[in-house]
Amino acid sequence: MPPGLKDVAALAGVSIKTVSNVVNGYVHVAPETRARVQAAVDELGYKPNVAARQLRSGRSGVIALALPELQSPYFAEIAGLIVQAAERRSWTVLIDQTDGHADRERNLVAGLRRHAIDGLIFSPLALAGEELTHGDGTPMVLLGERVSHGPADHVVIDNEVAAADATTHLAALGRRRIAAIGAQDFPSGVTAQQRLAGYRRALADAGLPAHPGLVAPVVSFHRADGAAAMAALLEAAEPPDAVFCFNDLLALGAIRTLLRRGIRVPEDIAVMGFDDIEDGRFSTPTLSTIAPDRAGIAEIAVDLLAERMGQSQEPPREVRVTHRLVARESTCGSETPM
Repeated sequence: MPPGLKDVAALAGVSIKTVSNVVNGYVHVAPETRARVQAAVDELGYKPNVAARQLRSGRSGVIALALPELQSPYFAEIAGLIVQAAERRSWTVLIDQTDGHADRERNLVAGLRRHAIDGLIFSPLALAGEELTHGDGTPMVLLGERVSHGPADHVVIDNEVAAADATTHLAALGRRRIAAIGAQDFPSGVTAQQRLAGYRRALADAGLPAHPGLVAPVVSFHRADGAAAMAALLEAAEPPDAVFCFNDLLALGAIRTLLRRGIRVPEDIAVMGFDDIEDGRFSTPTLSTIAPDRAGIAEIAVDLLAERMGQSQEPPREVRVTHRLVARESTCGSETPM
């Protein structure tokens, strides 16, 4: 006979209710108790009866994750981490791509109950504020920068501070004509607008001028956009000696343009990215970047959703995750770690 809750409780030295709380993902369990129960679960090979639990709770055991684009390495890595965090709670994740289209985002929010979803983790680009409010009570957690102080819990990166850190790194290396690739002035470009603000703030703090001609706009955050923007910057009477790209894909495109033109990175122009995607660790040169705590984003989003599914009545919360600057070859030369 397979082990049950009673067996786990006896081995861990806790009550059956405590074991139930741990395996059902309730957050209000002391860390040391949770660890002891998990060790007993692992030792015994206990497997929860998911179907019975769902029948008792009236839940499907399925959550949805909606992201703007799945071909983006950053969003793909976030999706994988959220799937892992959800799996630890025995949840299944349905993943949807919205392409940032307002109608698709609106239909997603409106159609949750139709699809028997217990909760939604959502990174909107088109919708904001009250547009994200839905009446069926399905718990929701928001990611990204499009929404602040909105109708649901929100997990976010401090883009302005992180962008300032990236620009300050370039200034500290003695670069004096620091360009930016990634400006966007349309409503869904909030991420770009925050990173541009951080870039400008760091220039001012370093006593460097903010040349409008050194800010290159892009339509999207893809490699081709970065390559084209870098080519345009090189046409300036005084080209930059460094460039901060608002994501790693833009930076990889920029590096491609520079290398094709025989411009050395970082000796002639240093290049800084943002996101710390895996491709940047294996590019030539390896890419200096800002590394957001992606694992933290995933864990916090799933934990917040679990609390809301447990009927938490707290006002919507905004949680900011940490970041770190990773200096590699594209700004510091060949003697830097991956």
